[in-house]
Amino acid sequence: MSSWAVYILRCKDDSLYTGITVDVAKRLVVHNAGKGAKYTRSRLPVVLVWSEVVESEGAARVREGEIKKLSRAEKEKIIA
Repeated sequence: MSSWAVYILRCKDDSLYTGITVDVAKRLVVHNAGKGAKYTRSRLPVVLVWSEVVESEGAARVREGEIKKLSRAEKEKIIA
């Protein structure tokens, strides 16, 4: 059984991107190769600024949704 993680990336334009994966390091490489999410492709390079391991894919999706609903200021508090 794989461990799932929720992560936040800071893009070149200083925007924040939130996603989920089973391998954060590998996913970061994919994003920076321009083969990740459409959103990040035009905002390279991206830097991992936060991640959290959760118990399941379902929990990761729920947490991702919670984070995406937060304001920019609230996301910055999580990152800090």
